[in-house]
Amino acid sequence: MPLHFELVTPEKLLRSEDVHMVTVPGTEGDFGVLEGHAPFMATIRDGELQIHRTANAAPEIVAIRGGFAEVDAKGLTILAEHAG
Repeated sequence: MPLHFELVTPEKLLRSEDVHMVTVPGTEGDFGVLEGHAPFMATIRDGELQIHRTANAAPEIVAIRGGFAEVDAKGLTILAEHAG
């Protein structure tokens, strides 16, 4: 099953899609999120999201600055101060 992923900035919703996995630059270290991940909330440091559309795909890289990551039953939401 895919992971539902949303990337949001104060200006707008940038992404809302189903992906295989996302690696997030957390302030306490990078972490990967797959479908079924336990509920989780973390702060984000400046860095790069790695978005894997499928299990064997090369990741798409999106630069982000600050914010929060929330994993819940609906999927992963990244609330970034800036992305792009």
